[in-house]
Amino acid sequence: MDITQDDPLALDNPLLEWLGVRLVAWQPDSCTFALDIEPRHLNRQRSLHGGLIATMLDAACGYSGAYSEPGAPKRHAVTVMLNTSYIGKVDQGRIEVTGRLTGSGRKIYFASAELRRDSGELIATAQGSFKRATIS
Repeated sequence: MDITQDDPLALDNPLLEWLGVRLVAWQPDSCTFALDIEPRHLNRQRSLHGGLIATMLDAACGYSGAYSEPGAPKRHAVTVMLNTSYIGKVDQGRIEVTGRLTGSGRKIYFASAELRRDSGELIATAQGSFKRATIS
């Protein structure tokens, strides 16, 4: 994906891009990422690596509170705390993770996310707190 400042679905996140994660929807208070699972995403048990699951849940929560309109200055956040629950496993196909803003103060916001396989089966959830950040 070509990263441009005016593209509302531009990740501008080298790690997620390298992993093959795509931002498919982003609006105030929510976002959705997708990933087509490849062999490189699997652990030794040949299921989706838990670290990748946590990364996607973290990104979905973080992005859900960092939306800005196209052309406006980019908003950033850092993770303060993330609780992750692994519920199922997946080893192929497409997964989607949706993050939603659940509460917000001036500097800290709260979000939750769900990661599901393309059939809709729930694989993992997360809840976290995030601090708004200024990047220079």
